[in-house]
Amino acid sequence: MLSMNRSSLSRAPLLVQVLAALLFSGVFGAPALLAQSQQPAPAPQQPPPPPPDSDSGGPGSDSGPIVVPKKKAPADEPPPKAAPAAPQIKAPAGMPPVSIQVDVPEVTVDVGVLLEKTHQFVPGLKPGNFKVYEDGKEQKVIGFKRVEAPITALLICEFAATNYQFIYDMRNAAFTFAEQLRPQDYVAMMTFDMRTQIVTDFTQDKRQILESINSLRIPGFSERNLFDALYEGLDRVSRIDGHKYIIVIASGRDTFSKITLDKMMDKIRKTPDVTIFTVSTGNVARIMSEGRGGWTGQMRDMDYLQADNQMKTFAQMTGGMFFQPRFVGEMPDDFNAINQAIRSKYELIYHPQNSKQDGTFRKLQVQLVDAEGHPLQIQDEKHKNLKYELIYRNGYKARQEVE
Repeated sequence: MLSMNRSSLSRAPLLVQVLAALLFSGVFGAPALLAQSQQPAPAPQQPPPPPPDSDSGGPGSDSGPIVVPKKKAPADEPPPKAAPAAPQIKAPAGMPPVSIQVDVPEVTVDVGVLLEKTHQFVPGLKPGNFKVYEDGKEQKVIGFKRVEAPITALLICEFAATNYQFIYDMRNAAFTFAEQLRPQDYVAMMTFDMRTQIVTDFTQDKRQILESINSLRIPGFSERNLFDALYEGLDRVSRIDGHKYIIVIASGRDTFSKITLDKMMDKIRKTPDVTIFTVSTGNVARIMSEGRGGWTGQMRDMDYLQADNQMKTFAQMTGGMFFQPRFVGEMPDDFNAINQAIRSKYELIYHPQNSKQDGTFRKLQVQLVDAEGHPLQIQDEKHKNLKYELIYRNGYKARQEVE
């Protein structure tokens, strides 16, 4: 070990003294190196733990920020284009907006199928059993159903100062009709002689109708203005929605009406959704007086024949029925037939091939056919053919384009 004191250093040569001074002053850095070797070395930095393996199923650390790289659109992909705006059509200046509406005509035909002998309704018919013709051209039926619903009816009775047999028959017929009404039916009653009179407005109370019939005892005038009364009745029921029925109980003679027969028939054609049933009165008195009284008797007989023809025409034009009961005992069967025809019908709907709205009259014809297109044969349990009749409106008046 190198050890020097000041006494020995003083005796050494000059060069040795200089070297010793430099050694002790730390010029060569030995003390610094020694100090550095004595300091503890710093602990090496630990690398950050690796991210959890997603396949290992262990929980991931939720510490530290999560950086999601932003997806950049490819440079060659063009930006999406906006949808083109709907074209707008502008009306010329000064013209209001215009909308176009197309109406497809639709015709509804109510058809009653009744046996001629018993007036029973024939059920169970299918759409293929019906063929509808308009002006001789077959139409395609697009709707079919059986209709049985409450009725809305107007009872028009002739109450004039003539033979009592006519009033007797009228009262009995009206009573028979009122007895067959159901609680849901709406019925009104109107009488006529020279003028028309509303005895009872539309009601569902059968007792009001019966009381009104019972009050018809003392007539006023002897005139029988049938056309005026029926024209007014059609005008009244045309304001009611749905299908309506008019039951006319009268002799059929018209003596003093302002409305002519031509106007009457034109009114019937123009009034939709109305079916007329007519019942003739005084048939027994007419039969007993037939052929008597010379020239005046023959004129009277001609008047009644014309009256019957008018009553029958009114009924046939609207799909109704005409009856001429001779005795009171026939009236329940007659009104039962009316009841069957009113409450049980087949409703057929079609779009006419002639779609012109020109106000012309279109004639209708309905036929019953079997599966092979032949006329339908109806048989009873003994395989005996039964005659039947089809009851429907014989035509309709097309709408006017301006209506």
